[in-house]
Amino acid sequence: METRPVVTCFLRSDGEVLLLRRSDAVGSYQGQWSGVAGHVADDAGRDRDPETAARAEIDEETGLVDAVTLVRQGDSFRVADDDRGVRWVVHPFLFDCEARTVATNEETTETAWVHPPDILVRETVPRLWTSWDRVRPRVATVREDRTHGSAWLSLRALEVLRDEAALADAGRSDDLEMAERDGDGWDMLAALAAEIREARSSMVVVANRLNRAMAAVTDESPAAVERAATETLNHAVTADRVAAAVAAEHVGDRLATLSRSGTVRAVVDAAAPAAVLVAESRPGGEGVGVAETFADSAAVTLTTDAAFGHELDVWNADTLVVGADRVLPDGRVVNKVGTCPAALSAAAAAVDCYAVCATDKIAPRAAWGREEREPEEVYDGDADIAVSNPTFDLTPASAVTVVTERGVLGTDDIEEIAEAHRERSGWADGG
Repeated sequence: METRPVVTCFLRSDGEVLLLRRSDAVGSYQGQWSGVAGHVADDAGRDRDPETAARAEIDEETGLVDAVTLVRQGDSFRVADDDRGVRWVVHPFLFDCEARTVATNEETTETAWVHPPDILVRETVPRLWTSWDRVRPRVATVREDRTHGSAWLSLRALEVLRDEAALADAGRSDDLEMAERDGDGWDMLAALAAEIREARSSMVVVANRLNRAMAAVTDESPAAVERAATETLNHAVTADRVAAAVAAEHVGDRLATLSRSGTVRAVVDAAAPAAVLVAESRPGGEGVGVAETFADSAAVTLTTDAAFGHELDVWNADTLVVGADRVLPDGRVVNKVGTCPAALSAAAAAVDCYAVCATDKIAPRAAWGREEREPEEVYDGDADIAVSNPTFDLTPASAVTVVTERGVLGTDDIEEIAEAHRERSGWADGG
């Protein structure tokens, strides 16, 4: 039996993945749904590494290669097709994709952006779910990721819950991440939701969105959990996008920011300011990459954290826009360290300061834990010196205006939303 290595690529956008329906122009599995797929060898029969092949197929079949970022390459697996006398060696890939407009070639008759559990009910190429299973998010994705922000991780948390619920509903318990847990489908999924929630207990948006999904479940069945997780994921994507759009209506033409926030990036994309001032955001230096991102669309000035407050004034900023790790019920904002002095400097310079986030980042309770980064980032010498290297600081409500998908919020609005989050958090207690 001949062995042929192939790639299967999932492009993910807003919690959905792109599926392509194969035309009669392809040599196998015509009319069936697949991810972006193709041979590892090129048209001349020359071997390529799988990632090179994956990117080439994405370019040829979708035109989206410039919009994708590799998330994960999964372990390969073998699929024997006795009728064709071929043993496929499948190399699965997951890419995040910033665009959704697909330019297909003759190998595709139809495209669809779908939530991955749709794979379980469509007529697909052999073992397409196995390819997704090799790259899909797991609890460990939420627990161990130190690259992405909390909003991004909250979507991954909902994807884990959605996919596991779909598998439970389909009776595929052999595939379940929580298969070793005792109890029926609801009990196992409730335990999984609690585990994901605790995986990043400091990220309020992860907990709020999982609580929103689980509190919406009415009949305590896997199908109901899948529906609730999917609906909550869709709600989250919309909320993040609308919050950025609302904020874009309030900002001026000379915008300042710090650290890295997907929501702030969306604000800048929507508002299209003429100039952007960015603090370097030590010790991680996230601001450097942010400045590079904006450089193609605006006049960008990158400055040091120490100079940022001064530059807000002399650079003539009209708006300071920041993200939020969380908003406390009294309107105070927890965000990357440096936010508080920036906001206070903005107030002194008569610069508007907006913290932009979805309402799911409003904390149910006022408590928040101080987090410290590695002391060696600040000092790695031998002297007897205590090092303080906090991750976040706390900005007073008087120095910042909170903007969400519901518009500009006052402190009464924030407390009301916090109360709703508190009520939803009682799902595990039956409350």
